[in-house]
Amino acid sequence: MIDSYKHKGLRKKLVEGIRDKGIQDENVLKAIEKLPRHFFMDSSFLEFAYQDKPFPIASGQTISQPYTVAFQTELLKIKKGDKVLEIGTGSGYQACILIELGAKVFSIERQKKLYQKSKIFLPSIGYNPKLFYGDGYKGLPAFAPFDKILITAAAPFAPKNLIEQLKIGGILVAPVGNSDFQVMKSIVKTSENTTEEYEHGTFRFVPLLKDKADD
Repeated sequence: MIDSYKHKGLRKKLVEGIRDKGIQDENVLKAIEKLPRHFFMDSSFLEFAYQDKPFPIASGQTISQPYTVAFQTELLKIKKGDKVLEIGTGSGYQACILIELGAKVFSIERQKKLYQKSKIFLPSIGYNPKLFYGDGYKGLPAFAPFDKILITAAAPFAPKNLIEQLKIGGILVAPVGNSDFQVMKSIVKTSENTTEEYEHGTFRFVPLLKDKADD
């Protein structure tokens, strides 16, 4: 896989566009500028890889729009060393952005083909999140608590057991809703039994599905 000067130039232009849309966290912007998005797509057509748009990948899933990746990542307020649970590995692009920010990433994928692909592909480009095949609604209680939890697909609600797997002071970010569009929410766990919830506008995601499937 080649990351050419042209690719790097297109990433720089992409980052300028994302900054213009309101992303302010320079560490997030640097991570997006560094990580070759075209590596994560079935085709490395330049006109698709560095447009600020989602793109289909295998198993009916998508690689998220770069602005959306940046937006969710900024809401997480990642600090170096944060233990982060990602629900929905997908292409692995978001997990690698989190690793670039210094997070220790645990990621669950319910589509077996995507899980198997990421398990081989991500280490081959130098990224080693801990990957799991299973139902994201259940989280990873054996590895809890987490500093941050990110849901990368549309959830009808923020699963209670995922909030239980957050540390006090931890943040869960998820697009919540059953319609074509979801409300981006950040939920801060303020004590064992209380949370504070914030809304951050509407987005569009593929649905988060329950249970293992697609063997």
